[in-house]
Amino acid sequence: MIVPFSHVMVLASAVFLMGMVTVVTRRSLIMMLLGMEIMLNGGAIAFVGAALRWGQLDGQVFALFILAVAASEVSIGLALIVWMVRKKGSMDPDLLRS
Repeated sequence: MIVPFSHVMVLASAVFLMGMVTVVTRRSLIMMLLGMEIMLNGGAIAFVGAALRWGQLDGQVFALFILAVAASEVSIGLALIVWMVRKKGSMDPDLLRS
């Protein structure tokens, strides 16, 4: 492995943290959805790095499953956002409570 495992894990943690900060701080549903995607990508980086570290393909298979889940999450999330804009007229997450 050319890149040390600790560097891969630091990168995965940084990407995951950026996604978490985006989800917590942003008020737009699209930005929250984007933050969740970034968090999933951080997890996928960690799985691929662990797979390369121990020479197993399991982590790469999990990364493919993460990409499939992310694609379905985007399609369902965007459909819900479109429904909310049509129903409520806004993308404010606070309007979901009423």
